[in-house]
Parts: sequence; C-alpha cells; structure tokens
Amino acid sequence: MGSGMAGRVLDAGHSLTLWNRSPERAEPLVRRGATLASTPRAAAAGADVVVAMLADDDASRAVWLGPDGALASLGAGAIAIESGTVSPAWIAELALNVTARGATLLDAPVTGSRTHAASGELRFLVGGPAEALERARPVLAAMGREIVHFGPTGSGARMKLINNFVCGVQAAALAEGVALIEAAGLNRADALGVLTNGAPGSPLVNAVGPRMAKSDYTVNFALALMDKDLRYAIDDAGDFGIDLRTAATARALFGDALTAGLGDRDFSAVIEPLRKKRI
Repeated sequence: MGSGMAGRVLDAGHSLTLWNRSPERAEPLVRRGATLASTPRAAAAGADVVVAMLADDDASRAVWLGPDGALASLGAGAIAIESGTVSPAWIAELALNVTARGATLLDAPVTGSRTHAASGELRFLVGGPAEALERARPVLAAMGREIVHFGPTGSGARMKLINNFVCGVQAAALAEGVALIEAAGLNRADALGVLTNGAPGSPLVNAVGPRMAKSDYTVNFALALMDKDLRYAIDDAGDFGIDLRTAATARALFGDALTAGLGDRDFSAVIEPLRKKRI
C-alpha cells in the first residue's frame, strides 16, 4: 500500500523523502526521483507533511516514537498523518505527542486495495482538525479519489475499524455458508451465484466468494490483519459499552485460521478450518 501511495505523491509533483524497513523495496521510487532516508527521523526532517502507512499500533509506535522515530524531527507546524489501521486509543496518545512538538495529527486510514493505492483511488477516512485537513488535502488528493472527514481526532481510525469489522463478519458468515454448501453437496457454482447475485451480494461477498471456491489465498488483505482489526474494534466498542458479539464470533473463526498457520494468507482463507472439520 505504501509504495503505491508514495508513487502517486511523486506523480503529483511533490518532493518525496521516504523510509522503508526493507530499503530495496523503495528502489523503484528512488529511480523515479524520491530520496531514500536511513531512518524515519531522517525522512521526516524538514517535511511539511509526514505520512505513515503501518500495520498496527506496535509498528506505528516504533516508527513515530522510537529512538530514530519520525517525531524526533517533526517540525512545528508540520502535519503528521497516520494512514495505517490502528486503534483510536493509540491515535489519542500519538496526538498528544505530536501536539507537544507544535505539529498536528490527522488519522487518515484508507479503504481500498494495493491496486487502488497504485491508481490513486483510495478513500481516506479522516479524523482531526479541519484546518489541518485542508492544508494536507493536496497530498491526500494525490493518493485518493475521496476524502471523508468524520470529525475530531480518532474519528477516522474508529470508522476504519467499523468498516473492517463489518467486512470480517461478512467474510466469516460467507465462510460458514460456503462450507455448508460444500458439506451438503449443493452445486457450489449455482449456490454462489444465488449469494452473489442476490441480497447477500455485497462487493466483499462478490470478491471473496470466488477466492474461497478456488482456494486462492493470494494476499489482498492478510488474515492476521483482519484478526487484529476485529480485536481493535471489539476493544474500542467496549469503551462505549457496546458488545460486538458478531465481531467476537467472527474473530473466533479467524483465530482458528491463525492456529492453522494461515495468518499470512488472504483473509478468505478463514474457510479452511471449517472444511477440515468435516474431513
């Protein structure tokens, strides 16, 4: 995701300095004119806008607040943008640290795939001050087709978790449905046609159903990340006194898939433990 997003920033004519844990992955961008930094601190030095795309709270904390983290060189007046799917609790903590530097944080996770990142068709779900969003808009617009401002700091992160937990619940329900179709000996192609072309046929069901049928778990979105997002959503909802029981049930199925060693496969692999139970 980060590579595609960075490429769009370059295409829009912005000056870009970047950092990646695996420097060789940044080489195509360097050949296109980006500057490769040795640390997040070096990458953020002198930048007006600093964007991070990271997997979880721990990775985000390390890159922003670590010994060579981006926060150490973040200038007063700069805008820090966290686009990874992280918890609102971590965003609140990060915002305090960013504000102490005289800068402003936007939480701006995205919906979309790696393909959408490369083509600039992501949707940004933004939390934070409207004034900072307007200043950052040219950078976000280079990477996305839509920018939705949900309100104060943490709003974007929370909306992303709601989005992903609903997706996780759909995927888990579809996995159970397909497993039952197969166990009962129904014609799977016809049955999937009913599901995908009928009322259940959301974009997610239409995308994930064929992957389950073909057992094609080439990663579009890693199963371990979906499990993480369900966990974050459950924890965040608990702060509001809401028990996400469907998310908890879905997470139990994803937990079975993690135990089966499928964490680094596409999240559609959540069906595999259900198939194995009937063998």
